[in-house]
Amino acid sequence: MQPISQSPTEDAFVQNPYPFYARARALGDFVYWTDYSMAAATSHAAVNAVLKDRRMGREAPPGFETTPPPALAPFYAVEAHSMLEAEPPRHTRLRGSALRAFTGRRIAVLEPSIAQLADQLIDAMPEGGCDLLEAFARQVPVIVIARFLGIPEIMAGDLLRWSNAMVGMYQAGRSAQDEARAVAATNDFVDFMRDFIKMRRKDPRDDLISHLIEVSEQGAESDAPTLSTQELISTVILLLNAGHEATVHSLGNAIKLLLEHGQKPTQDNALALSEETLRHDPPLHMFTRWVYEEVEVLGHSFKPGDQIACLLGSANRDGDVYDNPEVFDPARKLIPNAAFGAGIHFCLGAPLARLELRTALPVLFKRLPNIRLAGTPQYADVYHFHGLRRLDVTY
Repeated sequence: MQPISQSPTEDAFVQNPYPFYARARALGDFVYWTDYSMAAATSHAAVNAVLKDRRMGREAPPGFETTPPPALAPFYAVEAHSMLEAEPPRHTRLRGSALRAFTGRRIAVLEPSIAQLADQLIDAMPEGGCDLLEAFARQVPVIVIARFLGIPEIMAGDLLRWSNAMVGMYQAGRSAQDEARAVAATNDFVDFMRDFIKMRRKDPRDDLISHLIEVSEQGAESDAPTLSTQELISTVILLLNAGHEATVHSLGNAIKLLLEHGQKPTQDNALALSEETLRHDPPLHMFTRWVYEEVEVLGHSFKPGDQIACLLGSANRDGDVYDNPEVFDPARKLIPNAAFGAGIHFCLGAPLARLELRTALPVLFKRLPNIRLAGTPQYADVYHFHGLRRLDVTY
């Protein structure tokens, strides 16, 4: 396994990580990323093999657990009850409970309201131009998920602030200030959710939180999966934080690509265009796994306690799977990409994120037929996520 060095906070990498991924793939299916002191899966085959292999997972194996500093305890208390950080059988129970409420039918009926929301946001935009990331890409996901969960839209600003602060814990090179903001946001979010869940138990509505409560109470009376209040809080926070952050970057990156390449999504081509934007410039670039036992993957040996970084952004540019992978090609044959992961931790919110993309983008480009980029968009220093600082446009 060849070593390779690249700071994830270097601006050249932040603005365009794909040349580094190409260099890494040229060295093999796995490289040793010295800046992270861990192996990294670079190819489509390696990333999928690791993500789908149950001999690896998110929980640290025995002997490798760490105790977070007391100051960060509130944040990690929420993480401890998250399905994202759990393995079977706990993961099976948590995800099973969520899936019983987070159904395809419940997601599909949101399409008209997403289109209506896109129209409303465009109506509210200032004349001439704006930062589309702030006015559109950040607003669509947080309002949609608030409506889906049943949280009043007046809380959207708080949800956005809490989500941004908590997701900062996943960024490379986070600071003590970032950590303090994340803990404060965690405390506020947990307090709000505890009170809101208590209210919904007394006054259930036709929303996701009420259905999660219903599923949990039904499970308590049978052999079906159930959720404790703390697990329910963590599940809702995960759905908002992970789903919202990824969808903001998906929308922002997609709009940038479409404008750069003169593409205009319609209802007929929105699916193909959105999938190609997810492949070409995905919102999440790295997801890690712990190794639980001696294992060999594509000729490379790993031992318990090793960690592997799955480079999703690299897998999506693998020439063994995609013809001319560096080219943005809306006519590309649809081949599954790694934007939302794989295996049992495949993103629960992926169907909703995809629906938002293929619904909101055609509305935006139909309503603003003369939309243009105002300058060159710059990416934010938020790795392992990959998204823009702002998206200035004229129309």
